[in-house]
Amino acid sequence: MEHFFDCPYCGQQISMILDLSVRRQIYIEDCEVCCKPIEVDCSVEDGEIAAFRAKTLE
Repeated sequence: MEHFFDCPYCGQQISMILDLSVRRQIYIEDCEVCCKPIEVDCSVEDGEIAAFRAKTLE
């Protein structure tokens, strides 16, 4: 599923593809605009995003 959110560094709206078959995911992916690393923390319940957080690593 494509999920849209604002980059915690540059503030631009970006998107990431989330795997809703995994209940909890924590990983690092670079912003497609400013290329800085974002820590993504996502929880899924009943096939839908229950919680999503994107934070800086600095």
